[in-house]
Amino acid sequence: MPTVTWGVIQGRKEKLVSRVIISDYLRSLGIVPDELEPLELPSTVEVMRERIEFLQKLGLSIDDMNEYPLMLGCSVRKNIVPVLGYLEKIGVPRSKMADFIRSYPQVLHASVVVELAPVVRFLRGLDIPELLGFKLDGTMSTSVAFLVAMGVRPRDIGPMVTQFPFFLGMRVGTTIKPLFDLLLSLGLPKMVVARMVEKRPYLLGYDLEETVKPNVAALASFGIRREAIPMVVAQFPQILGMPLRAKLAAQQRVCEGDGEAPQIAALNQAVMVKPVEFLRGRGIAAEEVARMVVKCPQLLVLRMEMMKNSFYFFKSEMRRPVAELVEFPEFFTYSLEGRVKPRHRRVAEKGISCGMDWFLNCSDRRFEERMRAEMMEREVRDRSSPWEGS
Repeated sequence: MPTVTWGVIQGRKEKLVSRVIISDYLRSLGIVPDELEPLELPSTVEVMRERIEFLQKLGLSIDDMNEYPLMLGCSVRKNIVPVLGYLEKIGVPRSKMADFIRSYPQVLHASVVVELAPVVRFLRGLDIPELLGFKLDGTMSTSVAFLVAMGVRPRDIGPMVTQFPFFLGMRVGTTIKPLFDLLLSLGLPKMVVARMVEKRPYLLGYDLEETVKPNVAALASFGIRREAIPMVVAQFPQILGMPLRAKLAAQQRVCEGDGEAPQIAALNQAVMVKPVEFLRGRGIAAEEVARMVVKCPQLLVLRMEMMKNSFYFFKSEMRRPVAELVEFPEFFTYSLEGRVKPRHRRVAEKGISCGMDWFLNCSDRRFEERMRAEMMEREVRDRSSPWEGS
């Protein structure tokens, strides 16, 4: 008569055999089962086939399953169907369900009552689209609380999540707070850092040790004085996440000068950054180039073709003095075809005399308002001139 121990051993053997059979079945479909090792798998191939066919009917491919094989550990009846039903209930259309699962496959493991519904209620309170997969009582609530404490306006949390939802899963102590601490240590006011994060929440995703700190050091090596670095970062925060080491010269001499702007000495052509070299080649002095970089750090990462085309139009069509570029280096950052040419031509046709920032540094709506106001003022002057002469 078989003992209880023998029955347990037999049961374990059967489970092991069935796991091997299911793993072979998955491999035959092109699915790598390695990540499924810690999961409880179905006892028969038929049940696994049902899961795969259900996911395929949903719109997921074998490649999608390989991207997140843990979805194969979800029961169709206990996990997948209830979750899909809830997603449809809160407004995710069936046609978009596969895309949603590709983006947030971990949602298939979640409990509708315990996890999904509370998260949705929380996010609806923030006035943002439903976003699932983060624990309400974990990193999500603490990251939001920290950001608000640092000056981020609660009404802006929603748009931030829409742009960069991943910060909800970041740990405050190891990721978010160290970045804030570094930016504050540079001399940026807390409110300025908060506004930067509100507008560009993806800044929170920059690697502090691998990217941000080396880029701060790179700016200093380029000749920007430490006290001017906060101004550069505030104007162009994206510079913290760019590969500056590849763009900036490794060895550059810096000469001290008067005034607030950092000064750049005459540099060796072989180690000069291309945009700087281009500007110097147009007769702009080193100290003026430095001033331009502080006012508009984007200059360091612009494509040369874009700069050349803009400068050619500036000289041949606009016929303005180069000194205007020094005062308004942002000129190079605007689309030549989309903004510079059409606005310049309208200003020229109307005979309006103004600086480049007047007609470039504004929205389309504001530009139209300025044009109308200028023409109205001109009409008033024209009508009043006979009286002034009498």
